[in-house]
Amino acid sequence: MNFSSKLLEDAVNEFSRLPGVGKRSALRLALHLLRQEEAQVVSLGESLIRMRKEISYCRSCFNISDTEICEICANTERDHTLICVVEDIRDIMAIENTHQFKGVYHVLGGIISPMNGVGPDDLNIDTLITKVKEGEIKEIILALNTTLEGDTTNFFLFKKLKDANVEITTIARGVAVGDELEYVDDVTLGRSMINRTPYETVLAR
Repeated sequence: MNFSSKLLEDAVNEFSRLPGVGKRSALRLALHLLRQEEAQVVSLGESLIRMRKEISYCRSCFNISDTEICEICANTERDHTLICVVEDIRDIMAIENTHQFKGVYHVLGGIISPMNGVGPDDLNIDTLITKVKEGEIKEIILALNTTLEGDTTNFFLFKKLKDANVEITTIARGVAVGDELEYVDDVTLGRSMINRTPYETVLAR
């Protein structure tokens, strides 16, 4: 692309760093912002800067939060003996949209993927094991994506937790193998949460 403005070129280059945004889409975004009121663009920029600088992670579940403890963990009406283990914030949002889960979450921050250089030590696994050892947890729901990496992580967690006095379940396979939770419709995901099964039955298949 040939730009008549270095400032526009720089903006396009920055937008194109975003996932799924090519140079043409980046140019459309930059030109769209040029047509907006200056105050709107300044507000956008400030919100992005504040998000990056001020956002934090819940010290209990590692969910993205504006406070030390996220709203879900701080909610006394939630069942804190029931923990749903997910990969990241997008999975929490997907499950919360079903309105079928009343427990709390534990965000791993990824899944085991040797091909991508991600091992167990790179994830929030030790803190989950510590929670279980404290003896207040009754059930762990493994709600990771139904991919090879997700299944590998599920199995690793099961091996780590199987001797603890806690029920280990997984979401029902109404979610097709290979699906990512954030793209599963609310009804299917909600039913998968309700009809979860003991993880050992999955291993026996």
